[in-house]
Amino acid sequence: MDLKFRGAFQDFGSSFFDWLSTHHPDALPSGHLRTDSGGNDKSQSLAVPHGTTVLALKYRDGVIIAGDRMATEGYQVSARRIDKVYKVDEHSAIAIAGAAGPCIELARLLQTELEHYEKLEGSALSTDGKANKLSQMVKGNLPMAFQGLVVIPIFVGFDLKRNEGRIFKYDITGGRYEETDYFSTGSGGKDARTTMKKLYQTDMAEAEAVRTALEALYDAAEEDIGTGGPDLIRGIFPTAKTVTSRGVIDIEESRIRQTVEQLINTRRRGS
Repeated sequence: MDLKFRGAFQDFGSSFFDWLSTHHPDALPSGHLRTDSGGNDKSQSLAVPHGTTVLALKYRDGVIIAGDRMATEGYQVSARRIDKVYKVDEHSAIAIAGAAGPCIELARLLQTELEHYEKLEGSALSTDGKANKLSQMVKGNLPMAFQGLVVIPIFVGFDLKRNEGRIFKYDITGGRYEETDYFSTGSGGKDARTTMKKLYQTDMAEAEAVRTALEALYDAAEEDIGTGGPDLIRGIFPTAKTVTSRGVIDIEESRIRQTVEQLINTRRRGS
């Protein structure tokens, strides 16, 4: 490694986030404060796209993490195909709910942080270490959260030492909490949790876990105007990933569509 490059970070260890916070705070999600010509903050007056709903649940081989595709500005749709679930490294992923711009920046910054750490240290962070890094970033967004630009992620990882999937949730202050079975957040999070509470079983097979996740998102969309349901006309469906010992793998759209269509047909016959 170039010694000059390493020296630039020597006061900050292997944390790219700490270095960025000191030298380029304007590049952080919390650094983009909007001001008028008099220097007054204008963040509250902006129409900002918000994304919901996201969830995660454990199953036999690891964790499913999923989210709907819609973002809203007030009572109107601002985007129908937004991605809310991101791979951050080989064995972890993040789902984001809240102000879309800061959420996406936070996900990308976490990707960079973990890559930077691994390059400098020669090994990946532990699952707890990754969750703690994200906690620091969410805490760094607190000034923006007071302006209404809230970022609430779900972090999941497959812990190779424990040989199990793990789920972490956060509050706006950066508080980190581990869930044992499942969790969902966003404006439709409560409705999704209600569905998962009824359907969840420990040691589920992958197919059953995928169906449970999609049914939870479907129910959330029926009850919450901010959550997008499956759009059969436009071909828009939730996105989901599995996080296992094999890594982070996208669930194919064709498989998601087939499961959603089966769910809809089952409900149609029961109505």
